[in-house]
Amino acid sequence: MDISIYFDPLSDDLFDEDGTVSRPRLGHQLLAYRENTDFPEVTGVDIAIIGVNEDRAAVANEGSAAAADEVRKQLYRLYPGAWTSRIADLGNIRQGFTIEDTYFALSSTVAHLVGNKILPVIIGGGQDLTYAMYKGYEQLEQIINMAVVDPVFDLGENQSELNSQTYLSRIIMQKPNYLFNYTNLGYQTYFVDQTALDLMRKLLFDSYRLGALTADMKEAEPLVRNADMLSFDIGAIRASDAPGNANAGPNGFTGDQACQIVRYAAMSDKLSSIGFFEYNPSFDRRGITAQLLAQMVWYVFEGFNVRKKEYPSRTNDSFIFYTVPVSDFSDGVVFMKSRKSDRWWMEVITGNDNKQKYANHYIVPCSYRDYETACNNEIPDRWWQVYQKLM
Repeated sequence: MDISIYFDPLSDDLFDEDGTVSRPRLGHQLLAYRENTDFPEVTGVDIAIIGVNEDRAAVANEGSAAAADEVRKQLYRLYPGAWTSRIADLGNIRQGFTIEDTYFALSSTVAHLVGNKILPVIIGGGQDLTYAMYKGYEQLEQIINMAVVDPVFDLGENQSELNSQTYLSRIIMQKPNYLFNYTNLGYQTYFVDQTALDLMRKLLFDSYRLGALTADMKEAEPLVRNADMLSFDIGAIRASDAPGNANAGPNGFTGDQACQIVRYAAMSDKLSSIGFFEYNPSFDRRGITAQLLAQMVWYVFEGFNVRKKEYPSRTNDSFIFYTVPVSDFSDGVVFMKSRKSDRWWMEVITGNDNKQKYANHYIVPCSYRDYETACNNEIPDRWWQVYQKLM
């Protein structure tokens, strides 16, 4: 597939040609689609940056289409880490004649990159572009887990219209459906009505309040480790740390917590795409939000480069296995602990047919706290939710 037809090259003005050769910045090291150059050959690339010039469905946040280049100005100035992965910047997906054209361009690009085991890092536009990311997996016929960092659920009231406040409803109602699990991180209770919370429970989806996560950020790690795709609404970060959003509020994650979440996500071998949405440069003060977003993208690169290539299985000697007897379940709960990273997983019992169909989902990331719960003769909530889905 020739995805180059969807992209515009990057302006040379984004690149600091006066950078010192002895200490090159990130902008000097990555492979970029620039003016008067050919579209990069993605063979051998590990990570691909994609800008999206689209904000027609960004509710009350017009101007977010200009996000990607503002972030690049800050990102290219940063020093790279001790990384071995090859990074390319493919430029910006141009705005289509209709918004559906833009969705198609993004979903086709995501499908192509994910299918070639390249991690797309998407910047710009409204969060409705999460729907286009999901459609990329639909093209691959891949069942996925989706994690979203957002102060609300984006179910919307007018579900017939697709925009940044209704995209989740469109994904849930899609037929055939390739969404195995949805996890919301950081919802703020006063923005979410009880009906939406009840729907999350009915669908066996996961939702975690802002306060519950900020009390112990380590508990966010297994949540994003379970994700195939992550969508990050910049409105989930408090306005003092990220003012560049028309819907920014006084509460939310701090800047360093946001960096911690995306690093956790990128460390996971399972994560295959990540998107940052709703940044609006016209509301930014002194480029603070652009700087933060650039640092978050930097931490995506950092997390990707410290991946452990851990794939839990009963034949893998890199894991220690614990079977914890639980009175409500005669076979007990099987836990796996990595000898490399000390991270934990649980194995959920399922039939052979479902084990094959849901090969990437019946082994569930968890924390030591879940192990302690099982040792106290209780089935962990995470285990129970997945078990009900597999039955």
